[in-house]
Amino acid sequence: MTRRLPTIHGITEHDAGPYRMERLDLEFGNGERRSFERLHGRGHGAVAVVPMLDDETVLLVREYAAGVHRYELGLVKGRIDAGETPEQAADRELKEEAGYGARSLVVLRSLSLAPTYMSHQTALVVARDLYPERLPGDEPEELEVVPWKLDDLHQLILREDFSEGRSIAALFIAREWLRQGDAGER
Repeated sequence: MTRRLPTIHGITEHDAGPYRMERLDLEFGNGERRSFERLHGRGHGAVAVVPMLDDETVLLVREYAAGVHRYELGLVKGRIDAGETPEQAADRELKEEAGYGARSLVVLRSLSLAPTYMSHQTALVVARDLYPERLPGDEPEELEVVPWKLDDLHQLILREDFSEGRSIAALFIAREWLRQGDAGER
């Protein structure tokens, strides 16, 4: 069933730290009116990078995660700076966080965090043909780089220190894309 989008009768907004909070006055197709809130980030989006050391091995990084106050394994991630493409941001973040650059960068799709109330989008980028190169980053300490075989993804997703949803989803998407031989490479 295809439904038409609700009519927005008004939007009020206010600052909420690094976000802008909007309250939408909505009317649905059945005449019901509701207020919904959504958060907009102030940046240009983000990237999650799946760096492939070889055809079977992805590079993960272990870094401090303040939200859960522990060290977490995950993908290289970061903001897209003004004027950068997702590919450029992915290559920069890869050099800053893992000490590698990539000769091949392919954007597979965008991932959302919580689309019912956040506009944030993360571009999923597969990086291949890696070479050593380090750029200074904004991390307070050098990140540990952990190679992981994609065939062992079933073990990784059960680890307590690998809990970030974007990393989990990105690895499954990238694994399937790589298994299909890059069919439909963009």
